[in-house]
Amino acid sequence: MVSQNFRDYLMPDDSPRIAAARGVDVYTYGERMLATEKARNLMAHWQGLLNETFRGITADGRVRPDLFELRDEGFAAQGAVAAAEALLATLNDSQRTRILHPIDAREWRAWYNPEIPFNDFGVRLEFTSRRTQEAFWGLLQSCTSARGFEKVRQLMDANHFLGELYDLNNIMNRWSFHFMIFGEPSASRPWGWSIYGHHVAFCCFILGRQLVIAPTFMGVEPNVIDRGDGSDCTLFTEEERLGLALMQSLSRDQQERATVYRLMEDPAMPPDRFNFADQRHLGGAFQDNRIIPLEGICAAEFNAGQRRKLLAAMETFLDFLPDGPRAARLALINTYLDKTWWSWIGGCRDDDVFYYRIQSPVVMLEFDHHSGMWLTNQEPARFHIHTITRIPNGNDYGKALLSRYRG
Repeated sequence: MVSQNFRDYLMPDDSPRIAAARGVDVYTYGERMLATEKARNLMAHWQGLLNETFRGITADGRVRPDLFELRDEGFAAQGAVAAAEALLATLNDSQRTRILHPIDAREWRAWYNPEIPFNDFGVRLEFTSRRTQEAFWGLLQSCTSARGFEKVRQLMDANHFLGELYDLNNIMNRWSFHFMIFGEPSASRPWGWSIYGHHVAFCCFILGRQLVIAPTFMGVEPNVIDRGDGSDCTLFTEEERLGLALMQSLSRDQQERATVYRLMEDPAMPPDRFNFADQRHLGGAFQDNRIIPLEGICAAEFNAGQRRKLLAAMETFLDFLPDGPRAARLALINTYLDKTWWSWIGGCRDDDVFYYRIQSPVVMLEFDHHSGMWLTNQEPARFHIHTITRIPNGNDYGKALLSRYRG
């Protein structure tokens, strides 16, 4: 049985993984890791997906039209514009050139989640000035709820904490993330920005008083920061708790139909259902056009209490959105509640590890307990968690809204 104390799975100091990263810059480390066949194959696969024309995630290969409308969601666009302009003012000419991209640039879709630098788009915030880093906090704060702002800060700090555990802050630190701006910051015209790197990807599209933040990738290994200096916290407890509470509220028959695989690495899984990078996730990096069939059980047969639990879980995933955009997103999600599907992998006892997915025409959310990457546990554990939010049918990166704006 897997211990729930992540420190029981720390790599030994002479581990080859640590040796490859110690005392070198991130690009040298990247060259060493990308020299392996597994990493090269993954990079080639991702590049092929990036080269595809964007369509969006669908359930059956057909993009449903007219799901997303231009509207006033009450987003404070001018504050975000001012924050972006303040950040740009801190950059030199070379950095500004690397950061700025057209609104529909392919680089929107180039985010990844490992610590290995699979590309070099934008600028890595660790190589910018303290003024730029402080200005980034201002931009993040202007586009998120108070909870969202704190969550992203905690995730970036969790990356730093993992680096501290192995004396590898040269590779993993709170600023080792790519940053880009798309379009020109404007209170009325479309623009956006993204940040991505190890366990964080945050794609933010802004059109007037309307805001889309999707896709997002948020993860942590370990999920506990325990320096003992007042910064201690445990992450993703609500996503875990609320998902399990919903599953446990289902009848035995409903649980059986919701469970698509009983084992986290089930021999019944087809070859494309599990991979070493995403494990059970289907909507990870570069999966913008993936066909993801509906699985499990439809919420149309949930009772009132189960529906409340489902909505509570979804709201927790989307708590990074400011009040107006979050209310608009949840209202749209509620419109399609009877076309929302709940699926599960693993057990549902109090201490089990599991994966779940919530999927409808307008939202896809994934939660997964992972096995070790920087820890040695061979089985999934609750201290390594990945979550993903997507908007199917073409509105990741706000692309459906951009199309509507352009007419």
